[in-house]
Amino acid sequence: MARSVLVATYSIAACDLEAERWGVATQSKFLGVGSVVPWAEPQVGAVATQAYANPRYGPQGLALLREGRSAEEVVDRLTSADDGREHRQLGVVDGQGGSASFTGSECLDWGGGRTGPCYAAQGNILVSGETVDAIAETFESTEGNPLEERLLGCLDAAQAAGGDSRGQQSAALLVVEKDGGYASLSDVVFDLRVDDHVRPLEELRRLHGLHVAIFGETPKDDWVPVDEELAGELRERLARLGYEGELDDALSRWAGTENLEERVDGADAIDPVVLEELRRQS
Repeated sequence: MARSVLVATYSIAACDLEAERWGVATQSKFLGVGSVVPWAEPQVGAVATQAYANPRYGPQGLALLREGRSAEEVVDRLTSADDGREHRQLGVVDGQGGSASFTGSECLDWGGGRTGPCYAAQGNILVSGETVDAIAETFESTEGNPLEERLLGCLDAAQAAGGDSRGQQSAALLVVEKDGGYASLSDVVFDLRVDDHVRPLEELRRLHGLHVAIFGETPKDDWVPVDEELAGELRERLARLGYEGELDDALSRWAGTENLEERVDGADAIDPVVLEELRRQS
């Protein structure tokens, strides 16, 4: 046990089968919880490992899920092979939405979990079981919303219900989808971590908002057509910021500087998020 790390926390491993997304959200009185607890692979499953955490549960659990093992089988296989299992806590969701949660008998009060279709919620050293109940109830009542928003809502509800009895320090959100990440060249849709903060859930929400603004996608039907008047405005605003020349080139160069390049496609129309940011800056 000397090599283990006490990750007193609450978490949820979950999936949205229709959107083909899997993810984990967690908060803890622990430095950098995102480096230990959350693991996920698209169309395979999600794993949350905590308490006196065994980080090997993450890659080993995903490997077993990749073989087609159910969430319950994965929990059984991982814990039965681990002499320190009574100090562990584990949540698993498989590729079909099956779920399982394990809390060892030596985990500190309050510790326990709840499972349901497409989710496994668990926590240890909590104020009470109401924290895990709040996670489960929030996930169940928000079906139809994007997975990442449901997971963030679960964290907020858990904290409002009492949370970690030792307080707050770090939080993380991991969501994966096949080719759903940056430029469709990554499976990681969200990998946001707050390693050390007085109000980590508020900071995680802020980072999520930034991520959506920079990497999100506005339907092309909602883009603003660039007529002569708007083109003139764009040229003027870009020039103020030091970007002159042909409009499409100037806009592209500015967007690249601001990490908004995924939201620019020529200059015949402009994403309203890009337009708002350009106006704000200039």
